[in-house]
Amino acid sequence: MNIKEDIRPISYIKANAAEILAQVNETHRPVYVTQNGEARAVLLDTESYEKMRKTLGLLKLLAQGEQDIVDENVLSQDDFFSALDDDFKNIGS
Repeated sequence: MNIKEDIRPISYIKANAAEILAQVNETHRPVYVTQNGEARAVLLDTESYEKMRKTLGLLKLLAQGEQDIVDENVLSQDDFFSALDDDFKNIGS
């Protein structure tokens, strides 16, 4: 993080929006927006934001899978593939 470039007060953002957007898109580093000396928001380029969303989605799936294991909500491999075969057979019916 480059403090001088990555943390900006809202007044600077208002006066230099195009420059800040160019910086965020070029560096792919977030810019932290402050108001009255406190962090209030983060500006991200769209590519970084989409990567973050996908990563969080995968982590959510992983957490759900781990919870299923803890709750013993699991199937053996044979039972899973048997149920899958049954589902595919029912699609054509």
